[in-house]
Amino acid sequence: MAKGTIAIEEAIIDPAGVSTHSFAQFQSIMAPGADPTTGLSAHEQRLLDIHGTRLQSMDENGVEYMLLSLTSPGAQGEHDPEKAKKVAREANDYLAGEVQKNPKRFGALAALSMHNAQDASKELRRAIKELGMFGGLVNDFQSIGPDGGEKVYFDTPDFYSFWETVQELDVPIYFHPRYSVKKDLQPGTKYGERKHLLGAAVQFHLDLSWHLYAMCSSGVFDRYPGVQIVAGHLGENIPFNLWRASHWYNQPFKRTVRPSKEDYNYYFTHNVSITTSGNFNTRGLKFCIEEIGLDRCLYAIDTPYETVKEAQDWWKTVDLPEDQKEVVARKNAIRLFKLPLEE
Repeated sequence: MAKGTIAIEEAIIDPAGVSTHSFAQFQSIMAPGADPTTGLSAHEQRLLDIHGTRLQSMDENGVEYMLLSLTSPGAQGEHDPEKAKKVAREANDYLAGEVQKNPKRFGALAALSMHNAQDASKELRRAIKELGMFGGLVNDFQSIGPDGGEKVYFDTPDFYSFWETVQELDVPIYFHPRYSVKKDLQPGTKYGERKHLLGAAVQFHLDLSWHLYAMCSSGVFDRYPGVQIVAGHLGENIPFNLWRASHWYNQPFKRTVRPSKEDYNYYFTHNVSITTSGNFNTRGLKFCIEEIGLDRCLYAIDTPYETVKEAQDWWKTVDLPEDQKEVVARKNAIRLFKLPLEE
């Protein structure tokens, strides 16, 4: 196949995960008014499909390669530690097997249970060393507690050994959004009376951007400067706020108490890359290139939540110089994820 785009935030689900993933809990949000007895069977089929319609659409629209990953919330949605480990391991085994059926067109990012750094490190190492994956993907926070109502974030010292493993393995970790937990949907809470704000339009980037800011300001990147993370949807809107965020973070009264040595702008130009997944905004992409650099911007679609055709139709209209388009469309992904493809 001729060289085409490389898309790196492309979701699947494994057959075992269809029942354990529990799409039903999100149905009223994802598809308001849908019949709750039918589930999201059409959506599940799109996620299950890899070598059929998905590949055909790639061929028809000029996508050379996809990095596949378990759909959100994945193992982050499982509050029982042992079940979360099982979700991740089963998904990774399945996905590695599917990639082996057509490794010229597909690669994979590992699902990880993030209940603790030890389990996460062990599974990431197995996925990279034994399964041939190219990085990991986490869905914002990890649900914990008896009813899954508590959250664990990954910027704390509890996860230092995980980030040490990431640096040692020299693979990126993709940060992906997820829906709010049930307790945050109760009456009187932020989203309780505002469920129209849930999901990709608003809540995803608001919630995940908080976690990304926390990662940048925590000191994790000072301790492990080789760590690289990736944020989709044009960086969950953070590039558009970088000047102001860094301006205030650099105030003298902040400098004396802040955990990190550098500001947000520094980490977004040294440790964070962004992708176009589900945010097909030409002016926004050009701004990101100017703000954080061409080498920090990568192409992605967000299949099957967005269609391959829509993404590719947009990409063909992007009026960047051809050498810059080539860097965003494929070269950055090959370099960052060390993909076995020719630039």
